[in-house]
Amino acid sequence: MQRLWKGLKHFIAAAAALLFAALVFVGGAVLLRGYFLYRSALEEKPLAQAVAEVRGQPDFTPIGELPQLYLDAVVAVEDHRFYSHGGVDYIAVGRALWNDLRAGAFVEGGSTITQQLAKNLFFSQKKELTRKVAELFMAWEIEARYTKDEILELYVNAIYFGSGYQNVGQACRGYFGKPPARMTPYECTLLAGVPNAPSAYDPSRNPALAAQRQHRVVERMERYGYLSGLQARELTALPAG
Repeated sequence: MQRLWKGLKHFIAAAAALLFAALVFVGGAVLLRGYFLYRSALEEKPLAQAVAEVRGQPDFTPIGELPQLYLDAVVAVEDHRFYSHGGVDYIAVGRALWNDLRAGAFVEGGSTITQQLAKNLFFSQKKELTRKVAELFMAWEIEARYTKDEILELYVNAIYFGSGYQNVGQACRGYFGKPPARMTPYECTLLAGVPNAPSAYDPSRNPALAAQRQHRVVERMERYGYLSGLQARELTALPAG
């Protein structure tokens, strides 16, 4: 019996070692493929060119023309540690990985604003592990070359807001009939929530869902110190317009 137990322990240890080696091999392969995808993307289109294309849009909106409340709302709901991480939020990545493993599928991304910008500038929206790794490398590249304000400015000018609107300027004029600088507090918090799921939170098609999302944005702003409790209650009670 003792010999059997000893043999079983050796078998378990060997199996664990093989499993670990397999995971390291697979992980290394994915990391390498992701790196090559990142390098290939930059060779096809240098980062400076991709940024120039965004800034060259006729309806590009400089960050100085965006209400601070809108910018705060975007950071609060999309990436509240934006100003403290270097492009990748490892806490969010760990949480997302755990939830994905539990679900057996990609159910949570953990992507930062910088990662989302990298994806929108260079990669497809398809959820693939190799693409996610390439996105990490690109996020580090972006953070090394641009300031946080520049990254946030590029992000809101390169995301989809539903109804065919490809940036914050188009969305403001399309949904509210005004430039971004003239958004009301309600409109700022409403619009900040739309890109998370543009088809679902499109204010012109699903006003009730968009309003629910606006409440979520305000809750996050209060949680992370951008609004007081009184300000949050006032914002969720405001009508559109």
